[in-house]
Amino acid sequence: MNMTDVDVEVNVVAPAVELHTRPFYWSVRRELWENRSIYLAPLIVTAIVLFATLLGTFGLPKKMRNLSNVDPAKQHSAIVRPFSMAPAPIMLTAFLVGIFYSIDALYGERRDRSILFWKSLPVSDRTTVLSKASIPILVLPAIALVLSVATFAILLFASTFVLLVTGTGAGRLWSELRFFEAPIVMAYGLIVHSLWFAPIYSWLILISAWVRRVPLLWAVLPPFTIMIVERMGGGDSFAKFIGYRVTGAMKEAFTMRNGHLVEGLSSLTPWKFATSAGLWLGLIFAAACLAASVRLRRNREPI
Repeated sequence: MNMTDVDVEVNVVAPAVELHTRPFYWSVRRELWENRSIYLAPLIVTAIVLFATLLGTFGLPKKMRNLSNVDPAKQHSAIVRPFSMAPAPIMLTAFLVGIFYSIDALYGERRDRSILFWKSLPVSDRTTVLSKASIPILVLPAIALVLSVATFAILLFASTFVLLVTGTGAGRLWSELRFFEAPIVMAYGLIVHSLWFAPIYSWLILISAWVRRVPLLWAVLPPFTIMIVERMGGGDSFAKFIGYRVTGAMKEAFTMRNGHLVEGLSSLTPWKFATSAGLWLGLIFAAACLAASVRLRRNREPI
């Protein structure tokens, strides 16, 4: 066998080895192993929400019987609100976990000096940064979606059981809740917010890769300084911009129906969201932050 044959064999085997090792997949698994709060925090909140709302199902028969005394325009809201609000704490928890995870994503490995070990492995800085960014943008929303749908289903079937046992009947409950639409609305909402908050997570990851001390302070101080200085000058444009970035997803992705923000599939406006300037400018900013994070990690040493 000559050297040419060896080169060919190496070139053929190398992609197979790289494909088999799946560095991105194992990098994401590593984050889940090292940061158990990614799934434990949403699970704990889900358990608390289920316990609290399941207790409320015992008063559901009386509530359903008293609906005739409620304004017809408010009857739907009275039935749906407890079920639609139950997943909200789970989704909020996923967002908060994503915030705190992102701010420590690259700072933590420099602080505990584990970056020396991870850089010795055949995993690129790009793969590492993207795997960390996937946690708040992809993994946490997926966990929140599964738990939210499970919570909704458990509450619905528990409420149905209570209504049937008490002889109240569950037909009105099922017709108002639109069981098969709810998971679609939840999935849509989580996808929308994942994309909308991507620049926030990416900014925090960039700060995590850059600073040597108190990354949370460095992440929050510049925007607040700009808002204070602008406010002293009589303006509030930057404050409105920050507010739009935090809450604008609901405005761009949903529309009001009958006084309610989300009223089934008819409230979804995916085309408006997909063509909004706020979405694409945010994604461009997120990509720039992640690219800068890759470059910073390549040159960073332990603290």
